[in-house]
Amino acid sequence: MTIKQENIRNIAIIAHVDHGKTTLVDAMLAQSGVFREGQEVQERVMDSNDLERERGITILSKNTAIEYKGVKINIVDTPGHADFGGEVERVLKMVNGVILLVDAFEGTMPQTKFVLRKALDLDLDVIVCINKIDRPEARPEKVIDEVLELMMDLDASDKQLDAPIVFASAKQGFAIKDLNDEHVDLKPLFDTILENIPAPEGDPDKGTQVMISTIDYNEYVGRIGVGKVDNGTISVGQELWRLNAHDPNTHEKVKITKLYEFSGLDKVDVNEAQVGHIVALSGIADLQIGDTICAEGMEAIPFQKISEPTISMNFIVNDSPLAGQEGKWCTSRQIRERLYRELNTDVSLRVEDTENTDTFKVSGRGELHLSVLIENMRREGYEFAVSKAEVIYKTDENGKKLEPMEQAVIDVPEEFSGSIISMLAERKGSLLNMSTLSDGSVRLEFSIPARGLIGFHGKFLTSTKGTGILNTIFDGYEPYKGDIAYRNQGSLIAFEAGEAVTYGLFAAQDRGSLFIGPGEKVYAGMVIGENGKTEDIELNVCKTKHLTNTRSSSADEALKLTPPKKLSLEQALEFIDTDELLEVTPQSLRIRKKILDSRLRKRSNQK
Repeated sequence: MTIKQENIRNIAIIAHVDHGKTTLVDAMLAQSGVFREGQEVQERVMDSNDLERERGITILSKNTAIEYKGVKINIVDTPGHADFGGEVERVLKMVNGVILLVDAFEGTMPQTKFVLRKALDLDLDVIVCINKIDRPEARPEKVIDEVLELMMDLDASDKQLDAPIVFASAKQGFAIKDLNDEHVDLKPLFDTILENIPAPEGDPDKGTQVMISTIDYNEYVGRIGVGKVDNGTISVGQELWRLNAHDPNTHEKVKITKLYEFSGLDKVDVNEAQVGHIVALSGIADLQIGDTICAEGMEAIPFQKISEPTISMNFIVNDSPLAGQEGKWCTSRQIRERLYRELNTDVSLRVEDTENTDTFKVSGRGELHLSVLIENMRREGYEFAVSKAEVIYKTDENGKKLEPMEQAVIDVPEEFSGSIISMLAERKGSLLNMSTLSDGSVRLEFSIPARGLIGFHGKFLTSTKGTGILNTIFDGYEPYKGDIAYRNQGSLIAFEAGEAVTYGLFAAQDRGSLFIGPGEKVYAGMVIGENGKTEDIELNVCKTKHLTNTRSSSADEALKLTPPKKLSLEQALEFIDTDELLEVTPQSLRIRKKILDSRLRKRSNQK
């Protein structure tokens, strides 16, 4: 018999990037008594990954739980960036409702549409939370209208259109149901969750059924799977079956060695969990996202279909003259093992072997998605090279070439709008809408090929003097729009191997901006800077001044070098052209030509 677990609520917090999800979870944890009095707690406590804290974004979805009025509220904090949409898609199967967080000034943005569509497709109940109402330029009433319009565009049900609306400031830790209410605490939000999010349902008398939605790892117990108990009960020592998500014929007998539930930021050991509880379990070596852990005779729970990757790049064994000097893991076997291991926790990623045993094709949802993988690998001690990102094309039934399109929403001061429109037009972008925001800035909405955005972000920030905001989301496939020139500048290339010296760099800096300083090792074919013109130029930066016995009046003057332009990982990935590679090591980022020998390079260009 199906029952409701009235003492549990399972919710996910979904939103566009930087609309305040993690800050809201911080406030909910603080006000539910999770932290003891006087305990020092860092901001964005759920962003536990080093990269998340450095970049100020959520990359991995996380679970936590609070108690309110005798009800356990399991909360899933999800990423807001479109590149990590796969994290959102799979965790929504664990919950019965969502809090849709929308910035009171920015309103509905591309990722708001994406996450809301996924929630509506699963028929989840929605609470709309208009956050940051304490911002001076906040416009909560208009944002409500935008959310309702978006819901209607996405064919929301009548019940979803009647979603309760809460106003909040996650930073100040209050929520209100009416804009005239007093600002006290988050109780109005907690009450709204209890009243409007349905309790989880299931049949406790049926066989056990748990679908794994998230994979965690602990060096002591190994792989930990997180999922919701849909039917039956699950207990420590229980023998169950693992039904593989990707291979229906795989039936493996497994035993649960450890079982946990979430309480605040901790996992708490339990012996048994019932219907509706979100649990973490260990003891299964090959556990994968989407697997169903169930009693004999029970069927697998259908897994949420994950959107396909749109962009790919090659991960290649580093074969430069400086290879193997800084990395701990450098061989094709080690790189291959690491890439395939990533597939266990990242359902949006694809890894393929190629004809060349030293090259692996890695596909993801965007440049940020792949750059986070690259950064994690270099921090773990891996050394390799990567090619320029390329979009994944398709063909229709008539053999016509299709390419992925993006919807780009750009907020810029009015003075920069003309140059941005011109830049995106060169990249085959079409302006769909243009509006003026309450703070005087302009919002531009474009439809643009995904490849038109490769290498664009850095130029965009430079053109808007760092004041522009760019948000994008995948918008389907359309016929090929024509060729796009990625870069208008050529590269400055080292002519010979050695150590860069001040005299050689001083002569080279007149040709463009340099990426290296004196004392750095270089090799023939290594890119050492950006040319101000379109063609590539080879330079000898290892050249020293010849000594003579003639003395000039300026001989003793010090040579002044312009400080080199040190590229971050994202900037380097944006800069490289199709005939270049980025050499990635734990200590260095070097750009190089694919063909190091200048004569062979010229011959290949002539073909």
